[in-house]
Amino acid sequence: MKIFVTGGAGFIGSNLVDALLNESHEVTVYDRLTTGRVEFLSAAAEHPRFRMIEADLLDADRLTAAVAGHDAVVHLAANADVRFGWSHPRRDVRQNVEATQNVLEAMRLNDVARLVFSSTGSVYGECPTIPTPEDAPFPRQTSLYGASKAAAEGLISAYAEATPISATRFRFVSILGPRYTHGHVIDFVARLLVDPTTLRVLGDGTQRKSYLHVSDCVAAIIARLPEDPGDEVINLGVDGYCEISESVGWIAKRMGVDPRIDYAGGDRGWVGDNPFIYLDASHMRTHGWQPKYTIQAAVEDTVDWLLANESVLEAAIIDD
Repeated sequence: MKIFVTGGAGFIGSNLVDALLNESHEVTVYDRLTTGRVEFLSAAAEHPRFRMIEADLLDADRLTAAVAGHDAVVHLAANADVRFGWSHPRRDVRQNVEATQNVLEAMRLNDVARLVFSSTGSVYGECPTIPTPEDAPFPRQTSLYGASKAAAEGLISAYAEATPISATRFRFVSILGPRYTHGHVIDFVARLLVDPTTLRVLGDGTQRKSYLHVSDCVAAIIARLPEDPGDEVINLGVDGYCEISESVGWIAKRMGVDPRIDYAGGDRGWVGDNPFIYLDASHMRTHGWQPKYTIQAAVEDTVDWLLANESVLEAAIIDD
């Protein structure tokens, strides 16, 4: 297949690109390289079946021309900065909703029928049903990020209803692993490298989260890519969750440090931070997919990769 990957120089995208090339697909990456990194595609760049386009999804004309001739689109590009969404309220709408509209129009105009979309468990808001299944009713949205992803999903459903587009909407928990560049694990590792004696943690440490290793995420995408589901929603996650205090312990032990933990207090880290995320991912298991990494193993593998790639940590420390 000829596969077009938006955000292909990013964390999940670059891992997916490598896997697709290993599966003998032709891959075009479309990325504006604001958070994506060229070095993540260094191995891919050696393949004759790889092409890179540095451009913005908001450039609709260029995007439409680039999508032509492909068999499928994997749309991963997004603004995932939940924590600082209210510092730039229009960013989520432009990068997550308007950009998705442009992708769908580019597909429609070029008769490209297969779409895989990276959504998020954040669309469920603070759902009272735990673990949360795909058919859970949406409560009120609690973050601009979740609201923008829910809006993008609505556009995808409308296009799948009215056009030949066949879409898989994956709702992920947080993803960890090699090339990870954003989130609490990198923040904690970066802080502990600067000061291994003390670690400030937002919230009270009891926030419960679920995490998935990037290789398990990529395996699910590749498994569904050849299918023609019409319009499907699939949760991705492991069976279980951890408290933030547990992940702090795993990180510190992996780094060989024993810091004093300074909890900021409260039941969440910031506005829009869901204090309990745990998705029911049993539906994907009916398709033969099974995650290989536990949450702890995913955290530890991420720490190991970060310590071996300290250049990624340079801009990771965020002032609270």
